[in-house]
Amino acid sequence: AEAREARAALAAAAKRWDLKKVPLTAPAPPEKKPEIKAREGFEVDGQEEDGLPPVFTTVPTKEKVVFLTIDDGAEKDPAFLKMMSELKIPYTVFLTDEEIKDDYGYFKKMQARGVTLNNHTLSHPYLPGLSYEDQKREICGMQDVMEKHYGKRPTLFRPPYGNYNRDTLRAAKSCGIEYAPIWSEEVYVDHWEYREWDQDLHPGDIVLTHFRGENDWDGTMTDMVRRFLDRITADGYAVARLEDYL
Repeated sequence: AEAREARAALAAAAKRWDLKKVPLTAPAPPEKKPEIKAREGFEVDGQEEDGLPPVFTTVPTKEKVVFLTIDDGAEKDPAFLKMMSELKIPYTVFLTDEEIKDDYGYFKKMQARGVTLNNHTLSHPYLPGLSYEDQKREICGMQDVMEKHYGKRPTLFRPPYGNYNRDTLRAAKSCGIEYAPIWSEEVYVDHWEYREWDQDLHPGDIVLTHFRGENDWDGTMTDMVRRFLDRITADGYAVARLEDYL
């Protein structure tokens, strides 16, 4: 009966948020986590020997799941929190101090709902243009901010713009970072962009979007989520939690 009630609640939420179909539920996370390696062509010198955090765009899995990741933190839309909660959609965020410092509390609410908050540097610079010391300050400095406001030092870090060099990964490792996921697709309120030539979704793909609203987009965070969910559901994909696979 409980499962039936949960399904009914999900169907009602899908209708309330104007989705074309009820989102699919991800299978249970794998007992044995897949091995995450740096994507071919995305490694740096000494990647394996030095145990540097791998940069990857997709997680090895046969399951039809994708992972939603959201960057920076500029837009703090309460409707977005409500929508994701009601639809039970997992997601992972990468925060930049400059964008969140006017309202740390918004992301605390997110954290209370089981969302993992991760590192996206203090000020979102182009990291390869900085010295090792300055990169370390950007990444470790954000670790300090996260610990102070959210009680945890993240193990996931996303380099701004997806740009990094060997120093970036060395600095990240020294700050306690284990993984540096980037992305396969990016979803906007009015279109998608794809990394791969086939312009399609694949099992285990990491999808990027941003905390943006009507100032930057022709729509809201909830419009973007609707676009994202309608597209993946139509293709038979569910949203899984990235951390469950790492």
